[in-house]
Amino acid sequence: MKTTWQKVGKVILWAVLVSVAVIQLFPLIWLVDFSLGSSNEMFTNGLLIIPETLRFDNYVKAFVDGNFMHYLRNSVLVNTLAVLLVLVISIMAAFACQRMKWKLSGFVSTLLLMGMMIPIHATLLPNYKIYSTIHLTDTLWALLIPYVAFSLPQGMFLMTGFIQSVPKELEEAAVMDGCGIYRIVFRIITPLLKPSIATVAIMTFLNNWNEFMMASTYLSTPTWKTLPFSVLEFTGEYSSNYAVQFAVMALTAAPAVIVYVILNKHITKGVAMGAVKG
Repeated sequence: MKTTWQKVGKVILWAVLVSVAVIQLFPLIWLVDFSLGSSNEMFTNGLLIIPETLRFDNYVKAFVDGNFMHYLRNSVLVNTLAVLLVLVISIMAAFACQRMKWKLSGFVSTLLLMGMMIPIHATLLPNYKIYSTIHLTDTLWALLIPYVAFSLPQGMFLMTGFIQSVPKELEEAAVMDGCGIYRIVFRIITPLLKPSIATVAIMTFLNNWNEFMMASTYLSTPTWKTLPFSVLEFTGEYSSNYAVQFAVMALTAAPAVIVYVILNKHITKGVAMGAVKG
C-alpha cells in the first residue's frame, strides 16, 4: 500500500512540476510564435497562431534595421562593467565588514544590505534630478551607477556568507609571510570564492540585461542606448510593425536565456552554499 501511495505521489509531483514548467515557458513560446508570423495574423483569436508562412525575414529586418549590433554592443559593455564593479566592490566590502575590526563595520554592513529592500525604480526621478544637475544624463555613468548600486547588496550578501566560511588561519599565515591587505583579499580569499563569484556575476547580468525604464529615462540620444531600445525602431506614430517587434524581443531575450540555461547550476549551487555557510 505504501509503495502504491508513493507512486501516486510521485505522479502528482511530476504533473505539478510539468505544469509549472509549461506555465513558465509559455511566454517565451508565445513570443517566438508571434515573431514568425505577420502583423495582421496577430489580431486573430487564440493565444497562439499558426502562421501561413514562417516569416524568418522578421528576424533579418530586426537585426539589420533595428540598429541591433549598436545596441547589443552598448548592452554588453554596460553589463560587463557592471558585473566587474559589483564583484570587486562586493568582495572588498564583505571582507571589510566581516574580517576587519572597526567600530562601524556592523552599521555599514546593515546599511548596504538594506539596499535589497529598495526597488531600483524607486530612485528613478531623484536620480534623474541629480544626473541633470551634474550633467550625467546621456552618458555611460547614468546607467552604470544605478546598476552597480542596486546589484551590490545582493552581491555583498552572498560574498559575506562565503567569507565567513574561510578559515581565519589562512589570513593569519599570509600576514606572517608579509602579505598586504590587498594581496590577502585578491590572491588568497578571492580564489576561494569562485562559486559565489559565478553566482553574483550571473545574477547581476540577468537583472540588468533587459532593464529599460531607467535607460529610457536617462538616455535620449542613441549613443549609449541599450538593446531594449531596438524595439522602438519599429514603432511608428500611427502604426507599428508588431511582428518585427516580437522578433526584436526574441533576439533581446536570447542572450539572457542562453546564459541562464547554461549556467543555471552555478546559480543554484552558489545560492545554496552561501545560505548554508552564512
